Amino acid sequence: MPQRRQFLGRLPLPERTFVLDALRTETVGGILLLVAAVVALIWANAWPDAYQSVLNHTVGPSGPLHLDLTLGTWAKDGLLTIFFFVAGIELKREFVAGELRSPSAAMLPVIAAVCGVVLPAVLYALINAGPGGHPAGWAVPTATDIAFALGVLAVVGSHLPSALRAFLLTLAVVDDLIAILIIAVFYSSGIKFWALGLAFAGLVLFWFLHRRGVHGWYLFVPLAFVIWALMHESGVHTTVAGVAMGLMLRCHREGDEEHSPGEHIEHLVRPLSAGLAVPVFALFAAGVTISGPALREVFTQATPIGIMVGLLVGKTVGVFGGTWLTARFTRAELNPQLKWADLFAVSVLAGIGFTVSLLIDELAFPDDQALADRAKAAVLVGSLICALIATVLLKLRNRHYRALCEEEDRDLDGDGIPDVYQLDDPAWQHRMAEQARRSEARRSDAPPAAPTDTTPTRPTDEGRDGAR
Repeated sequence: MPQRRQFLGRLPLPERTFVLDALRTETVGGILLLVAAVVALIWANAWPDAYQSVLNHTVGPSGPLHLDLTLGTWAKDGLLTIFFFVAGIELKREFVAGELRSPSAAMLPVIAAVCGVVLPAVLYALINAGPGGHPAGWAVPTATDIAFALGVLAVVGSHLPSALRAFLLTLAVVDDLIAILIIAVFYSSGIKFWALGLAFAGLVLFWFLHRRGVHGWYLFVPLAFVIWALMHESGVHTTVAGVAMGLMLRCHREGDEEHSPGEHIEHLVRPLSAGLAVPVFALFAAGVTISGPALREVFTQATPIGIMVGLLVGKTVGVFGGTWLTARFTRAELNPQLKWADLFAVSVLAGIGFTVSLLIDELAFPDDQALADRAKAAVLVGSLICALIATVLLKLRNRHYRALCEEEDRDLDGDGIPDVYQLDDPAWQHRMAEQARRSEARRSDAPPAAPTDTTPTRPTDEGRDGAR
């Protein structure tokens, strides 16, 4: 009988190091994202006129490429391009050196991501199929926000093992790729082919210079801005340019390189994306008016109900069901240290759709601001519900997760490499044996302790009288 492949097993050490470094930045960005969303809600409800004035303030030249855009549009089309640039690098690296490099290993997260996109869209379409529905918003509940999810984990103090965090990250990376394809195909209109052709020529130049080993941010940053501006003028959403440039970077190491160019650039740009671009976008996108009538509409109208059901039910069932069925038919065996309940909790966490969901919301309802605001409120409410349910489920297993994380991080010999990766290394075994012998020798050389130091005695009558 062929050996069953393990699912959610321990990551290879280099992959674990990269994933933990990436998730550490995303966690900080997730907390900033939560703060920005709260500030946006307070600002939009306490001083709505000031919020809208800032949001609609126009900045930029009107010619030759019509870049006189509102601050809200700069955040949506400009800052999120940085986010998708990092997503493109992540995707390229996953295909080259990560979980997606092996077809057998990639099958589970890819199918989980696809099911987590299809089922929410189907549920939304069914709920909005009747009178009063708005089918154009079918893609709003399809995206997972990894930064928001990690921010929730940081706030609630969950010790999620690295394998589950890596699965969530890989799921979000594939999810972002699907989202950008949806945006490019379904939410691009009025294509200007001359601008698109020039943008494509700029991408070719970007690729050529990078592959020739040309360095210098002063060259690539202006070129990237020109590509972005041409893509914006073409009518294709600018985030497509970000993903394309990310995919063009080399993410494999050559010669004696410690890091590939893609990994190095990602290390530099990720803090800008997670710490500035996404929180500022959230500040301009999450400001919706909250009132009794507005909340009633969220829970009574087809569009917001479809979004909430898509996030809570569609994402959870799609991700978990797709993973379980794939594992069942490919004979993949779950890591014995985890349970399917753990994956179910992570599937609920994947229902947190914020950044990309808010972006698609604005693209889906460009001419109906009231409907767009109700859809935004539904994204916020649905994501909050998913966060609360996932928190409860993860907290039930948090003690077990803490033990797994301590085992992953334990480094008894202090060489900087976790012991679990050296159990079969004779050199490590020799060091640990020497360490045990030294400890035993120190214990045997120590003078015996006096009985009075270890054995409690009752005070004598004289002692009691003296104490008196």
